[in-house]
Amino acid sequence: MRIIVYGSLRSKQGNSHWMTNAQWLGEHELAGYHIYNLGHYPAAIPGKGMIHCEVYRINSSILAELDELKSNTKDYKRELIHTPYGSAWIYLYKHSVDGYPRINSGDWLKRLNEKL
Repeated sequence: MRIIVYGSLRSKQGNSHWMTNAQWLGEHELAGYHIYNLGHYPAAIPGKGMIHCEVYRINSSILAELDELKSNTKDYKRELIHTPYGSAWIYLYKHSVDGYPRINSGDWLKRLNEKL
């Protein structure tokens, strides 16, 4: 199975250690979504934009750990989407993003370079 990540799970980010045993497949510009800066982590929601992501091959134990990580906040739902690497799971934000800045570049790593 595969997972597509766009924020703190990406390589060299705060939660990238969760992906240590995953196989990196490549980068992908995912159309049809916006990304917002919630502070220490981002929120992706459906929209007309693009977000920069990384795709990994994972096993069921990694998925279970990520589900536990995401369910602790109760802010995300997991959905299956299509990527050039095959179908992949993505965690989408479940709540309103009103009041949070949109990351116009679509890239979590470039968020600090954007004007608010």
